[in-house]
Amino acid sequence: MEKALQIITLVAQRPMSASEISRELDTHRSTISRLVRTLEEHRFVRRDRDGTVRLGSFLTTLPSHDLRRQELIDAARPHLEALGERFGHTVHLAGLEGNDIVYWDKVESRQVLRMYSTIGARAPAHATGVGKAILALLPPARRARVLETGELTRHTEHTIVDREQLEEHLAEIAHRGWAVDALEHEPFIHCVAAPICGANGVVGAVSVTAPQVLVPREELLAMVPDLVGIAAQITTDIGGNAP
Repeated sequence: MEKALQIITLVAQRPMSASEISRELDTHRSTISRLVRTLEEHRFVRRDRDGTVRLGSFLTTLPSHDLRRQELIDAARPHLEALGERFGHTVHLAGLEGNDIVYWDKVESRQVLRMYSTIGARAPAHATGVGKAILALLPPARRARVLETGELTRHTEHTIVDREQLEEHLAEIAHRGWAVDALEHEPFIHCVAAPICGANGVVGAVSVTAPQVLVPREELLAMVPDLVGIAAQITTDIGGNAP
């Protein structure tokens, strides 16, 4: 049962082949295949024609928010991989859950020196690129609830903790269409991020993150056109409307 639950957890993060699952769980391929068949019979997972394993129709029992999140993760995955291949640095897909940002998916950096993060980890919305990209496009009432409920904690000397200054900063982000984490969450890490929109507004954000010592600010900002283009493609793929 534990192995079966681990399989569900893995493919909930991203679709995988049986071989990938076998490597991730350090379990023989035949055991994984048998468990996948059982899970498939009960609709916990399904297999594509190429053998890729993904979550099955049991998802219809989950709240609609969870369904939309998984649809976004699936649609964004090839685009995240393209960004990772293009720049070689950490790529994140994240969304707002409550007052925090949660990392829903990632493509690992190819560099030895990199940002370490975990799918499912939470981060402050006001101090991250993905968080600010999302906050900037939220309806004013929703943004106010997030900022009033959560604390504008200072994480580094660059974190914006003044509410009025943050609102002005978010207005600039909304106008230009992308955000920067200028060493605001971690002292040596910066990123650029762009929002992803669904039919009714912003639903997430995608970012490229790197250590400042490895990627100077000018080089990071040079990635923005590709990043914004990828975010727009994901928006189109999920039937969203551009901001």
